[in-house]
Amino acid sequence: MAGKRDYYEVLGVSKSATDDELKKAYRKMAKKYHPDANLDNKEEAEKKFKEVNEAYETLSDPQKRRMYDQFGPDGPQGFGRRSRSFWRRIFIYDFRI
Repeated sequence: MAGKRDYYEVLGVSKSATDDELKKAYRKMAKKYHPDANLDNKEEAEKKFKEVNEAYETLSDPQKRRMYDQFGPDGPQGFGRRSRSFWRRIFIYDFRI
């Protein structure tokens, strides 16, 4: 997904943000974009809310954050996900040889 925004930008923090700063920014953004708090534009709010959750889930985990900082959103840790059928084909092919 090449159109993903930078997770630090999504949460409005710097790349050197501490865990406490991440949590504070996450809570602020989650409250701002919670679908129940945006009844007039629920679909857009839900989309942004999911983006905020994904950003926090990645940046709050030290290992995921290191991988994200090193490789970006399309890194090898599942940020650029492949379909199950893709991996099934790879797995089956590898064992047929």
